[in-house]
Amino acid sequence: MTPAADSSTYERFERPAKPVTPPLIELKKVRREFPAGDEVVVALKDVSLTIEKGEMVAIVGSSGSGKSTLMNILGCLDRATRGTYRVLGRDTREMAPDDLAALRREHFGFIFQRYHLLPDLTAAGNVETPAIYLGRDPAERKAEAKRLLERLGLKDRAGHTPNQLSGGQQQRVSIARALINGGDVILADEPTGALDTTTGEEVMRILRQLNAEGRTIIIVTHDMKVAEHADRIIELSDGAIIADRRKPGTAEIAADVAPKSVKMRQGAASWRDRFNEAFRMAVRAMRAHKLRTFLTMLGIIIGIAAVVSVVALGEGSRKQVLENISALGTNTIDVRPGSGFGDRRSSAIRTLTVADAEAIAAQSYVDSATPTVTTSVTLRRGNVSASASATANGVGDQYFRVRGMKLESGAFLGAESINNISQEIVIDPNTRSTLFPDGEDPLGQVILVGQMPATVVGVASSTGFGSENLNVYAPYTSVLRRLLGQDYLRSITVRVADNASMDAAQAGITALLKTRHGTEDFYLNNTDEIRQSIEQTTGTLTLLIASIAVISLIVGGIGVMNIMLVSVTERVKEIGVRMAVGARQGDIMQQFLIEAVLVCMIGGALGVSLALSLGFIFPLFGSGFVLDFSVASIVLAFTCSTLIGVAFGFLPARSASKLDPIEALARE
Repeated sequence: MTPAADSSTYERFERPAKPVTPPLIELKKVRREFPAGDEVVVALKDVSLTIEKGEMVAIVGSSGSGKSTLMNILGCLDRATRGTYRVLGRDTREMAPDDLAALRREHFGFIFQRYHLLPDLTAAGNVETPAIYLGRDPAERKAEAKRLLERLGLKDRAGHTPNQLSGGQQQRVSIARALINGGDVILADEPTGALDTTTGEEVMRILRQLNAEGRTIIIVTHDMKVAEHADRIIELSDGAIIADRRKPGTAEIAADVAPKSVKMRQGAASWRDRFNEAFRMAVRAMRAHKLRTFLTMLGIIIGIAAVVSVVALGEGSRKQVLENISALGTNTIDVRPGSGFGDRRSSAIRTLTVADAEAIAAQSYVDSATPTVTTSVTLRRGNVSASASATANGVGDQYFRVRGMKLESGAFLGAESINNISQEIVIDPNTRSTLFPDGEDPLGQVILVGQMPATVVGVASSTGFGSENLNVYAPYTSVLRRLLGQDYLRSITVRVADNASMDAAQAGITALLKTRHGTEDFYLNNTDEIRQSIEQTTGTLTLLIASIAVISLIVGGIGVMNIMLVSVTERVKEIGVRMAVGARQGDIMQQFLIEAVLVCMIGGALGVSLALSLGFIFPLFGSGFVLDFSVASIVLAFTCSTLIGVAFGFLPARSASKLDPIEALARE
């Protein structure tokens, strides 16, 4: 038979163990110190405290007793200097800022003495804010906010902003905001401090009702009448607990009913909701400070407009020059005396002759060749004289073919005119309009070219190059003998045959002239080389000026950063409120980064519009500038403005996200 002692032992092992549930809130020797100059102020002195679910607790004490500091630590707005604070068994010392934000978002609801409502949001918008950071479905959170406001008697005030509400109404909005996420702990800091007696009683009635529904209520107050509404009163003095008493007849745990759980959206849906909220807040902030926003954009607008316009101007100029070169023919070679362009000794070299031109023209790879000489002259017809000097071009009969020029009227110079040293000329449209302003027919008219009278036999179309200058074309024999009194040429222009290689033609001409001259006292230019040189030069100039414009963009970006830093300083309290209701550091950073990017993107769009407007305005004033806009340059400029927003908005956004919640809330 089993002994009785063995029976009791058996019963002890068979009895199921009661599960141990950690306290809702547990503080052990919590100490909070603040630096004050060379001294250290101790706000809490080794406070140990346990609060269970469902309790209604009042923390009382005079000003400076440490009660607000204790509430801030309880609500994870502040951290203890030393000691342990656990929420549902989790040690808050081991939590990152976003983990603490999750606790505030999911477990705590704050009711502040000064309400701390966001001024740009409606009552419903303020109530919804914690639910956005929690990730609740938009339709669900709107319905819940409406239900809570209706329950608190604010159904008709849901669309009003805080400045349109009374103090009591604002406090009830604050209560609704604390309840939206179904948090199991409500922290109320002097909830009746800014209210009249009647409204204060109404707020306390609401808090008692919430406690009856199972929520843990922690009230911080200096008013013992308010504290009497609680079932447990904890009294502080000089940072230490001096009393912790319960009302007679109240249980240690007033209720053990879990608050209603809420469904949270996860992943992309939650991120999208938070992004939309950050975007809306950025737009509201920009609209609230329109002038400041515009002045911030101004640097970006000027910079983007300058970049786009300069690139367009460079491209337009390049195309215009290349078109002019093409008008001269794409397969022409100019032979000139000297070692190269800019050779100062070239004027003393007189070995290039008509015989050289004839020898070149006889080559199989040459389509045509013409001697060329030029000199500046004055033009006169009767009592009409040109105000500007003109260029008299001495040319051969093949010149017009070599240059690809077209005839508007009359005839070109022929071989007979060249051989007879005739005093005949072909004029360009500018000369015609200058000397024949009344529209007379110039053909057959006599013009005094310098000291040589000459008869107009034709009008040629403009070559494109120097199209605003006055040009006349006379037989080179006439110019050499009658105007210059010389027998050597300044250049020979050659048109290479279509079936011949440009490189082979250059090599052939070089070899021919070296044989004839016995030395290389000449150089060759072809239109392809001119084209490449001009493209390289215009590209370099465009890059240089665009670089200067980019500097203005960077200056504009620095302006954006400075203004955003000012904006962060002005909106510190808003940041603190958002952190208190559960915003992550990433949510705060995202909001200010979006604002910076929006400023730069809108500034970029306005800058592009300004540049396009300049493109339309220039031609209206008869400007010689040609702006050729490309989609690539516009997209690149717009992308640059966006990147500037990201680059220069990052520091202010990061600064905002790193703010301490309690310091932000305390800032005026």
